[in-house]
Amino acid sequence: MSIAAALPGAAPAGLVAGGRPDPAEGAESLFVVLGAGFTALSHPLLYVKLLIQVGHEPLPPTIGRNVLGRKVLYLPGFFTYARHIVEVDGKTGLFRGLAPRIISSTLSTITRGSVKKIFPLEDMEHVSNKDDVKTSLRKVLKETSHEMLIQCTSRLISHPLHVISMRCMVQFVGREVKYSGVFSSIGRIFKEEGIMGFFTGLVPHILGDVVVLWCCNVLAHFINTYVVDDNFSQASVIRSYTKFVMGIAVSMLTYPFLLVGDLMAVNNCGLRAGLPPYSPVFTSWVQCWRHLRAQGQLFRGSSLLFRRVSAAASFPID
Repeated sequence: MSIAAALPGAAPAGLVAGGRPDPAEGAESLFVVLGAGFTALSHPLLYVKLLIQVGHEPLPPTIGRNVLGRKVLYLPGFFTYARHIVEVDGKTGLFRGLAPRIISSTLSTITRGSVKKIFPLEDMEHVSNKDDVKTSLRKVLKETSHEMLIQCTSRLISHPLHVISMRCMVQFVGREVKYSGVFSSIGRIFKEEGIMGFFTGLVPHILGDVVVLWCCNVLAHFINTYVVDDNFSQASVIRSYTKFVMGIAVSMLTYPFLLVGDLMAVNNCGLRAGLPPYSPVFTSWVQCWRHLRAQGQLFRGSSLLFRRVSAAASFPID
């Protein structure tokens, strides 16, 4: 028990004198609410992407033209695919698997806040001059290591609910009802697969997170140090956006980790989407990666708008 809590008249944890919420606790609650709202709004997008990732293509391709004017086959984009889901399951069908995903997002936010409190990052003096490259690089490495600890812990805690959400969504493929409520899904996974069933696909997800984090931060540091000239009037503005741009670029390159992690979360779990002919039964995420690479499918589902039929599946168009 802390000294403050033991003092007579001390405010409960999370409250300041007068019973008002602690600003830090209020901010964390706000992040939880905002995170849940964003998760709900983006869920249809993730839902369609997951069905494409597992290879479910219920609609035939259509003929279109590329930038050179040549006829090519295009698979249905996000809006067409989402319309198909609505026709089958109604508008609420677009939110299949949302509840466990919101819980996963909430657990992630709470875990990140808790880890930051338990392992606070010591403040370091802001350094940006080229004369202090070693010091600034050391600062970046220290901050990135701290971010990696937070991200990995957050991923570890929230991943079991992520697995449940993925399995709820891919039931659309085989019209199953094996996974419905959160608690019943937890009991089913534990009974059939044991504790490790909650962590299928965790390794590629964590590897993807770590690669993105380190590449983004280190690349942004070197660009800001060696590429952006201090004499340029908008140097500070450019530096403020460098990490954001690097994050988008690196995330695109590391997309295969996300794909493999999601496929492993549903592989061989008793659902049609995780069994042949949709997917071989994989013994490890490495085998899944190699299979996708051999098929030229490591970026399957990365685009949701203009999806061309793969060369292996295409045929001449008159």
